[in-house]
Amino acid sequence: LHDVSITDILLHDEWANYGVMHKYQPVDLIRKYFGEQIGFYFAWLGVYTQLLIPPSVLGIIVFLYGIFTVDTNVPSQETCDDNLNITMCPLCDGVCDYWRLSTVCSLARASYLFDNGATVLFAIFMSLWAACFLEHWKRRQMCLKHSWDLTSLEDQEVLKPLCLRPEYEEALQEKKDKVKAQIKKKVCIFVTFSAVFGVAVYRICMLSVWSMNPDPEAKASVRMTVTTTGIILNMLVVLVLEEVYGAIAVWLTELELPKTTEEFEERLIVKSFFLKSMNAFAPIFYVAFFKGRFAGRPGDYVYVFGDYRMEECAPPGCLIELCIQLSMIMLGKQLIQNNVFEVLIPYKRESENNEEKEEEKRPKQQLDKDYVLEPFEGVGSEYMEMIIQYGFVSLFVASFPLAPAFALLNNVIEIRLDAAKFVTEIRRPDAVRCKDIGIWYNILCGISKFSVITNAFVISFTSEFVPRMIYQYMYSTNGTLNGYTDHSLSYFNVSNFPPGTAPTTTLITGVSTCRYKDYRDPPWKPDAYTLSKEYWSVLAAKLAFVIFFQVLD
Repeated sequence: LHDVSITDILLHDEWANYGVMHKYQPVDLIRKYFGEQIGFYFAWLGVYTQLLIPPSVLGIIVFLYGIFTVDTNVPSQETCDDNLNITMCPLCDGVCDYWRLSTVCSLARASYLFDNGATVLFAIFMSLWAACFLEHWKRRQMCLKHSWDLTSLEDQEVLKPLCLRPEYEEALQEKKDKVKAQIKKKVCIFVTFSAVFGVAVYRICMLSVWSMNPDPEAKASVRMTVTTTGIILNMLVVLVLEEVYGAIAVWLTELELPKTTEEFEERLIVKSFFLKSMNAFAPIFYVAFFKGRFAGRPGDYVYVFGDYRMEECAPPGCLIELCIQLSMIMLGKQLIQNNVFEVLIPYKRESENNEEKEEEKRPKQQLDKDYVLEPFEGVGSEYMEMIIQYGFVSLFVASFPLAPAFALLNNVIEIRLDAAKFVTEIRRPDAVRCKDIGIWYNILCGISKFSVITNAFVISFTSEFVPRMIYQYMYSTNGTLNGYTDHSLSYFNVSNFPPGTAPTTTLITGVSTCRYKDYRDPPWKPDAYTLSKEYWSVLAAKLAFVIFFQVLD
């Protein structure tokens, strides 16, 4: 049962209170009241939140650097220059018209805020920060093990007899078929990628449909409208499938029949993380590494369902869309989960309990008060929420430097929110002794190592950093970025459009050639529309940067 003297006086006043957010958590008191398992969780969350302060400050500085230098950025200035009169090829077949490059001026300026030289340095810093965070937690964990007298716990676990789960012994008699688990895993993977593909098809179809709008202003904003609605749809799909995958992970683990409770929990954690991380990160991976890679070129596009062209990135690149996608899913997921599931629902339940208290005049015993509270279901869901957030912060930080700042703001509130939940909303759990945070540390190590690879590929293949550097030091006549926009666009002769794909009506007359984002030979050369030598130079530089980034970290 809850000890009212401790919870009301100490834990509530010194921990589960938004007025003490600036203070350190009373970790020793938490461990004494709830046990080592919950104590380790809040100790880890405190260390993680504290170490988010340096990258948050640096991320804000990187963002401010982009704001203060955007007016001096040559590629965005060239994109916004109407005098260059660059006519781009249609975004879809038939109904879409030619368009001016200057119409994406605001998109180019916004892209530079997150795609500049400081972003590369910040990505390198975050890779080093992840390693320092893990080492700092290892040291903190060893200090807690010593102060909590857990150093001899490993020897006790070796001597402890093996206790089989009752469910395991019962299931042995039923002889369940484990092949069903493998089938279910494949179904989950198929559902996730089907959801990503479905949203991509939605954006492809909506781009064609909304391009038929005769309003010129609507046509100018069709790309941003399709992108925004697609991202919102992706976020809703992620939130729905996350709840579904939680139940599926439990079902899969039960089919495997783990012998002990510890083995059951570890397998459940691995499956839950695999399914939920795949669900959360799949849309971001699609935008970062697949969107626009297989779209083809004018006159030779790749089609889905026969009539719809594959998605293309805007001329400024896909990084700004990746940034919007990451921020919407990360912030929307935290906002909805924290405010709706962890604040509004308990608040509604508390209001109902207060109404019942007013009806009953006889004071309740502590046993009755604890009975109406929610049962404790473990700290796995709390860890999972923070580990997924850590993935957002580390895996794609090169595209969204403000991610650590938003994570820090969320975690400062999350600590007190979880504290209030443990003290006032759930039954006091049985104390569980453990020597560390368990398999969660291995997952953190895996994410940190994988983040070096993802950030290297984001900078190389998603951002414009490497192509700009290659142009400045290999092709520019004066060592600047003047002329980069024209250099990064290829030519297409409009007479080479296949029948039925050229614009049926156009507001831009006298167009003989249009431009598109790629490195290909122009139509007046013998090898027209083949990949140019500039393409291979840029590709070699991108691969070299990936290797350099790996060695540097």
